[in-house]
Amino acid sequence: MNMHSNLHRETPPASLAAPKPGRLRNLPWKVSALLATALLTACSTTPLPPWPSTPGARTGAPAPLPRAQPGTVVPAPLGQAPLAPPPRPAVVTSPLPPPAPLVVQDQGPMAPPYGAAVAARFPDPPTAYSTPGLGPDRRAFTTNAEISQWLQSLAEPAPRGGTRTRLLNLGMSQRGEPILGLLATRAAGTEPADLDTSGRPTVVLIGQQHGDEPAGSEALLVISRELVQGLLEPLLDRINVVVVPRANPDGAAAGTRVTASGVDMNRDHLLLNTPEARALAQAISTYRPILVLDAHEYTAVGRYLQKFNAIQRYDALLQYATTANYPEFLTKASEEWYHQPMVAALRAQNLTSDWYYTTSTNPDDKRISMGGTQPDTGRNVNGLKNTVSLLVETRGVGLGRMHIQRRVHSQVTAITSALRSTAERATNLEQVRSFVERDVSAKACRDQVVVEAAATPTQRQLDFLDPDTGADRSIRVDWNSSLTLRAIKTRARPCGYWLSASSSEAVERLKLLGLQVLRVAEPGSALADTYRETARETADRQDVIGTIAGGQGIVRVQVAPTRSAIDIPAGSFYVPLNQPRANLAVAALEPDTQNSYFANHLIADLAHSARVMAPPALVFED
Repeated sequence: MNMHSNLHRETPPASLAAPKPGRLRNLPWKVSALLATALLTACSTTPLPPWPSTPGARTGAPAPLPRAQPGTVVPAPLGQAPLAPPPRPAVVTSPLPPPAPLVVQDQGPMAPPYGAAVAARFPDPPTAYSTPGLGPDRRAFTTNAEISQWLQSLAEPAPRGGTRTRLLNLGMSQRGEPILGLLATRAAGTEPADLDTSGRPTVVLIGQQHGDEPAGSEALLVISRELVQGLLEPLLDRINVVVVPRANPDGAAAGTRVTASGVDMNRDHLLLNTPEARALAQAISTYRPILVLDAHEYTAVGRYLQKFNAIQRYDALLQYATTANYPEFLTKASEEWYHQPMVAALRAQNLTSDWYYTTSTNPDDKRISMGGTQPDTGRNVNGLKNTVSLLVETRGVGLGRMHIQRRVHSQVTAITSALRSTAERATNLEQVRSFVERDVSAKACRDQVVVEAAATPTQRQLDFLDPDTGADRSIRVDWNSSLTLRAIKTRARPCGYWLSASSSEAVERLKLLGLQVLRVAEPGSALADTYRETARETADRQDVIGTIAGGQGIVRVQVAPTRSAIDIPAGSFYVPLNQPRANLAVAALEPDTQNSYFANHLIADLAHSARVMAPPALVFED
C-alpha cells in the first residue's frame, strides 16, 4: 500500500533517498552538525537536510524517550505503573455550580448494541482513569462546568518546578459556553512570544468537535493533569502543549454531533462559519503548532451491522492529513515519525488499530472509504497550515458508556505516543517545517497546482467481528484509499488571487486561516485569469458519509479560465501565494469546488475574483 498522499512529487535530493521503514526511531536529542545546518533561502530546489535515520533500528519499535533532564523519570505510557510514581497533588473535581440549570445528556444505562460474546473482546484496561465523568456511579460524562473546574485547578498562577500553566478562553459557543484550553510549558512565560523564544515546538490537542464522542474529551482531561503534575511533565522540557478538551460544548451538552446551529464543525475549518471553528483557527494561528491531534469516536455498530452483518473490531482508527497539495515531507514525517510509533504503542497495550474508515448512510452502498480528501476537516485544513495533523478515532458512537475505560485508554495511549514522538523529533520537525514553508512560498507563479483530488478505488480485506460469536470475520471490501490521491482538476499555479473590495467577508476568513491579505492602495493592472462560467447547479456539500450537516444550498459551477489584463481598483485585495499557507488560498478561492468561498456564498460573483498570473506591480496599504 502506498503510504503517501501527495499528487505532485518533486525529485528529492540524493540525500533524501527514501529510508527503509522503521529506521527513524532512535535519533539522539542533539542532532548532528550536518542536520543543524541552516536551510538555504527559499527556492523550489532548496534541499532538505538528510532524512534522519539510525542504521539497525528495529522495525516497528518505538524509540525509548531519553531523559529530559538529569534526575527526571522518563514518562511511561499512561495506564502502566512506573517503578516509582511521583507524588501528585490532588485535583479537585467537584463541579462548579452553573449560573443557570445545565441540561446534561444522560448517557446511561442503555441497552447494549451487541451481546456478551462481542463485549468480551473489549475488556477494561488494567488501570482505571479518573475524571468527573468517569466516576462509577455517573450517568453523564464530564459537564462543561466540570471541565472549567478541572482546567482552572491546573492553571494556578505559581509555576511548579519550572512548569507554567495558563487557562485559555479561546472563544464562546453559540449558546454562550466558553471554549477552554490549557497551556502547559516550561518556557520563560506563557505568552505566544515566550513559546517562540523557547525554541520548543508546540502541540495542540483537540477533543470533542462532535458532541456525541466523549472519550477524547475525558482522555484530554487525563492528559492535561499528567502534563502539569504527573507522568508526562518531563516532556515539557522538549515541547509546549495546548489542550482543548471540548471544542463543541453545546453539542456535548445536548449529546449531538453538530453545533447548536446544526453544522458539522469538523467540515467547517475552511469556511469558518461557526464560532467554534473560528476559535480553533485563531488558536492555531496564535500558537503555530507543529502537531495538531484531533480526538474523535466512530460508529461501532449501526451501518456496519446493516450492510455487512458485522461489528467494528478496532480500538482505534488513525489517519493523517490526506488532501491535495499537502507537502510531501510532512506526509513522510506523519507516517514514519507518528503513525508507525502510534500503531506500535497501541499494540503494546493490546489495543487494535487500522486506518480510519467509514461508509455512507446509503444502505446499498457497501464501499468503505478512508477519511476524506476535501480541504474542510480539521485534519486536512491544519495539514495545509504546514503541521503534522493526526486523527485518532476510538470505537464509541452508539455505545453510551460501554467500554468507556478502554476507549479512554486507547485515546490516552495514542495521544501519549504522539507527544513522545514530537519530543523525540523536536529539532527535526522544526527543520522540516522550515523547509516546507520556504518551499510552498517559492512555488508561486510556477508549475501546476491541484484544484481538486479524490481517493483511489481499490480493494482490501477488512477484519470485523461476528455479531453472534464475537469471532473475527474477514470481509473483502471495496476500499477508497486516501493514501494515494487522484488529481481530478489541475491548473497553472498563480502568483496570487485578486478579490474585489466587496469581498471583505471572505478576506476576514482568509486572515483567520493565517493568510496574508494585502489591500490595494492605488489603482493598477495585472495579467490575470478571470473565470468564465460554463455550467451551474445548486447542490449540497458531500463527504464520504453523505450530505454534510449545514452544507446545503451551495453553488456548483464549471469555469474556463480566460487570460487578459485586468484593472485593479484601489480598495480591492490581493492574496499573494508566496507565503507559507498559500495552499489554503487555493482551496478557498478556486471557485469550482464544493468548499470554495464562491460555492458557499462568501464571494458573491465570479467577477469578484481572479487568478493573477504574473507578479503584479501594485502599491499596497501599510
